[in-house]
Amino acid sequence: MDYYDVVNSRRTIRDFDNVSINDETVERIISAAMKAPSNDHMRDWHYVVIKDKNVVLKLIDRIPKTISEEEIGAILKDWNLNDTCQQNVYKDAIPKQYRMFAEASCVVIPLFKQKTDLMHPENLSHLNGFASIWCSIENMLLAATAEGYAATLRIPLGNEGEWARAVLNFPEDYLMPCFIAIGKPRSDAVRLTQKEHPLDQVIHRNRW
Repeated sequence: MDYYDVVNSRRTIRDFDNVSINDETVERIISAAMKAPSNDHMRDWHYVVIKDKNVVLKLIDRIPKTISEEEIGAILKDWNLNDTCQQNVYKDAIPKQYRMFAEASCVVIPLFKQKTDLMHPENLSHLNGFASIWCSIENMLLAATAEGYAATLRIPLGNEGEWARAVLNFPEDYLMPCFIAIGKPRSDAVRLTQKEHPLDQVIHRNRW
């Protein structure tokens, strides 16, 4: 696919067919992730790839399996989500958090070494490692699209990150920014309307 075709067709999908993904495809996706810019030029990143459904189900055990409409409404209110487009996306996303990982072809856990306290940085430079791993993750999402797959992610909540460490046994000095699910989109996969931002409203030439 042409690069801009990949960018324009990348969508967050949470409805997957129950199909496998071969190791060669996963390796190409992660190879693309490793081409991302790195703050210290060392690319001290690792990726745990999980295709064993038993391990996946154990990993996501801390993610709620169901959530009521009342609970979703309370979340939208608590987060002050007043835009209709934004509300529709969350109403679709929140109930699928467990299922989208359970049904994915594989789950990938990206890891990076954080040398300072991520939650209490002294300056923006202390977040460079965190910023770099997200560049890697974006490459992964685009590569999955180019391979004919789709991907979605979840930021760990509560103790989900420490539970993932216990299940997967990754070192204490590595942090996981998110869970990533990769899979083949179902034919009826939901593709919600995203907020459009005309370029003339977001590009500021020479000054704001």
